[in-house]
Amino acid sequence: MNPSLVGLDEIRAAAVRIRGVARRTPLLDAPLASGRVWLKAESLQRVGAFKLRGAYNFLASCEPSALSGGVVTYSSGNHAQAVAWSARAFGVPATVVMPTDAPPVKREATIGYGARVEEVGTTTVERRARAEELLSERGGVMVPPFDHPAIIAGQGTAGLEIHDQMGEERIRRADSGSAVGSLSLLLVPIGGGGLLAGVAAAIRALSPETCIIGVEPEGAPKMRRSLEAGAPVTLDQVSTIADGLKPVRPGDLTFEHVRQLVDDVVLVDDDSIRRAVLWCYDRRLVVEPSGAATVAALLSGLVTPAPAGETCALLSGGNLDPQLMATWLEQAS
Repeated sequence: MNPSLVGLDEIRAAAVRIRGVARRTPLLDAPLASGRVWLKAESLQRVGAFKLRGAYNFLASCEPSALSGGVVTYSSGNHAQAVAWSARAFGVPATVVMPTDAPPVKREATIGYGARVEEVGTTTVERRARAEELLSERGGVMVPPFDHPAIIAGQGTAGLEIHDQMGEERIRRADSGSAVGSLSLLLVPIGGGGLLAGVAAAIRALSPETCIIGVEPEGAPKMRRSLEAGAPVTLDQVSTIADGLKPVRPGDLTFEHVRQLVDDVVLVDDDSIRRAVLWCYDRRLVVEPSGAATVAALLSGLVTPAPAGETCALLSGGNLDPQLMATWLEQAS
């Protein structure tokens, strides 16, 4: 393994840092017609998404003196909330650059956690440029949304939990006389790639036989195009209902993790994502479009659950715009 990749020891150290802060989110049994699927409900994480793991681990890894000038970041919403929440926990100010089309539920929550918010453009390129300007003008620490070892290690703690929870479930089921196989297939959504990179690093070390598949929208195939090109590429434009999966470019470090550790990346269309959100809602799970991409890959038949062993789909976030959900429910009725 390339020594530049985040290792299991770094992920375990991150798990210690975030213990008592990040929730140990549940692994839910969700039978599908073609097999048994487990849902890792990061939609129930603090701030409503997995992003808290990486953001808090990053701040906890910094020297206190470095944080005295505050933190700056750029995000479409979930990382914004995670940084705002973590900055408040550390008692330091936070400034977040968000896109002008950020979901109101995410913008308002970020402000509610105490961050100062600026709205700039609609792409990661535009908001990153403004965040770097602010950092140059005012100082402080930049908290990257995905392309940093501490962020990747923090997100990788979700992979540790999946592995541990599958083991616990095997013991529980064995005691009751029913069987649970090993983790054969794992699906993870891709925005900038930090979650997939971290989870893949953990699972590949602990369960090397597991097939790991990344899922991203057809309208924002930055990781798929980068893998095809052999290096990170920047998309000219993106268009998808999954706002958290809209970066126009993967990170250099996240790309390298995916290139080395992930078996495949598949693309799902917006209609499939919308149906997956509704499918989750029917089962009393509030999952945003970005978080439901993995379920979309399974429901659409793009990915088939493992016939032997267990399949796990990671639900990355639950910050669903209530008005959007009301519209979809009305259309579906």
